[in-house]
Amino acid sequence: MLKTIRIDIVSDIVCPWCVIGYKRLCKALDLVQPDISADIYWHPFELNPAMPIQGQNLREHLAEKYGTTPKASEMARATLTQLGKDVGFDFHFTDSMRIYNTRQAHQLLLWAQSQNQQPALQAALFDAYFTQNQNIAEPNNLLNIAANIGLERSIAETVIQDKDWAQAVAKTEQQWLEAGITAVPAIIFAHKHLVSGAQNIEVYVQVLRELAASID
Repeated sequence: MLKTIRIDIVSDIVCPWCVIGYKRLCKALDLVQPDISADIYWHPFELNPAMPIQGQNLREHLAEKYGTTPKASEMARATLTQLGKDVGFDFHFTDSMRIYNTRQAHQLLLWAQSQNQQPALQAALFDAYFTQNQNIAEPNNLLNIAANIGLERSIAETVIQDKDWAQAVAKTEQQWLEAGITAVPAIIFAHKHLVSGAQNIEVYVQVLRELAASID
């Protein structure tokens, strides 16, 4: 009998480890088919809520926020690029790459859930930022991304301009903070089993099988 497990993923679009964690989770889900399937829901977590629309050079940002040296940054990029290749994702890091504010992107993601397009939009946003190096804080870029996956552009424009949607993102983020989520990715299986960080595929397979076994 097919068993379906709810999976909630708290993440930010500009978090490379969120990409790795999600792609590994997808690999794990492939391995447990056809016995187990998943309903995946994405939730917002802004790493840099005060970031201006023009963003900041990524390397400079990491140096200021975490004290990351140029050498350490180069090594991290090489590692992430290889890990991305391992799961079929193309990270395209450049010296001019910037990090951006993601509030409006998260507003679109909240709305896209009601349109059954949240997974497609999340994937498109990851690709736009990490592979195509687009400014995902620029409204026109966001609208193009939404339209390209089949979302109604005029409604998407209303969503990113609506203060109520912005407040909904902030409220949701606060709820996750109060629940103890302080870093991403945070993946919650069946409302009760939290897996923090981008774990190995085997870890996700084990969690999925254990939870499926507990379902009557």
